[in-house]
Amino acid sequence: MAKAADLLLCVSSFSFLVIFHTSLVVLVAVTNADDQVAPKPAAIFIFGDSTVDVGTNQWLNNSHSRADFFPNGVDFPYSVPTGRFSNGLNSADQIVRLFGYKRSPQPFLYSLNHQSTFKRDILQGVNFASGGSGIFNQTGKKDYVKQFATVRGNITELIGLGATEIMFSKSLFVISIGSNDLFELVKWYPNITSLAKDEYLETLKLNYSNHLKDLYNLGARKFGIISVPPIGCCPAARVGPKSNDSSVCVEELNNLALTFLAKTEDLLQKLSSELKGLMYSLGNAYEMTMSILEDPLAFGFKDTQSACCGSGKLNGVFPCFFLLGPNLCPNRREVLFWDLYHPTEYASELAALTLYGGGTRYVTPINFSQLVAIK
Repeated sequence: MAKAADLLLCVSSFSFLVIFHTSLVVLVAVTNADDQVAPKPAAIFIFGDSTVDVGTNQWLNNSHSRADFFPNGVDFPYSVPTGRFSNGLNSADQIVRLFGYKRSPQPFLYSLNHQSTFKRDILQGVNFASGGSGIFNQTGKKDYVKQFATVRGNITELIGLGATEIMFSKSLFVISIGSNDLFELVKWYPNITSLAKDEYLETLKLNYSNHLKDLYNLGARKFGIISVPPIGCCPAARVGPKSNDSSVCVEELNNLALTFLAKTEDLLQKLSSELKGLMYSLGNAYEMTMSILEDPLAFGFKDTQSACCGSGKLNGVFPCFFLLGPNLCPNRREVLFWDLYHPTEYASELAALTLYGGGTRYVTPINFSQLVAIK
C-alpha cells in the first residue's frame, strides 16, 4: 500500500527540502558535512509484504502475487521488471540508499540460489519481504523467521558469534506489513461485528508481537516499523464492493488501519520496556498519506485516486498485467498510485525520506536515522 509523506525532496545525497503540510511553510535544510549524516548501519534486513518486496516472489513457483513483467519497472534502469510492484524503485530501495548503500539487499531466495555470492551478499543485509504476505499464516506469511535464522547461522560461521551479535545490534530491521491482513478480514467477513473486529485485531497484535520477539531472540535490536496506510484510499478499494462513491475513501478499511496503528504503538512501547536493548521507530504511514490526499498539489501530485497502470474505473478494476492491455500514464511523478494498491516510485521516495529524517508528526519516537545513530 502507499507509503507517502510530508514532502522531503532530495537535493543531494546529503540534503533535503522539508515541506510541513500543516502550515505549508518551507524549510530548507542542506547538510553537506559527513559528521551530520546518520551513520551507515552494519546491515539492513527487510521484512514485509509487496510494499518492500524487491523480487522474492519470482523465486516462488506457486506465487500468484508477482510483478516480474512489464509495465512494472518501466522507470527502472533499462526498464527491467524486477519483481517490484512499482514503476521503478520502492521504499525499501529508497531507505537503503539514504543510509549509503548503493543497492538494496538481495531477496533471500535469490541469494540462496546463488551460492557463490551468498555469504558475501548476506553481510550487507537481506530482503525477506514477499508480496501477499501478512502477519497471520493464513494471509500468506512466508517463514521469514526461519529464513533469518539461516542467515544468522551463516554469518556466525563467517565472523563468529560475538561479532554477529555486535553486527546485528548495529543493523536496521525494517518491517512493513499488516495491510493484507486487514484486506482479508473485510474480504472474507464483510458483515463482521465491531466486537469481532477488535478480537481479530487483538489477535493480529499478539501474532505481530510474537514475530518481533522471535527476531529479537535472534539478535535484532533496532526496528524501523512502517504502519498500515489508509488502505481504503487505494484505487482497488475506491472501486471495490465496499465503496459507494469512488471519489471518497472506504471508511471501514481506514478505520481498521487507524485502530491497528494504535495497537502497534502500544505493542512497541510495551516491548521496548520489557526487552533489553530493543529500540524502535514507528513510521505513521496513515498520517503521511492523508497529508498528501488532503492537499496533493502541495506535494506535486495531480492524481491521488487513479492507478497509473491498470484498467477499468480509476484503472483500479484490472491489474497492471501486460496480457490485459493496461493503461499506462505518462506523468508518473504526478500520480500517487502505481497500480491497484502500490505507490509510484516518487511517492515511495517521499515516504523513505520522511522515515529517514521526518519529525514526530510522522515518525515516533524518533526517525530512522536517529534510531541508527544510537550507540
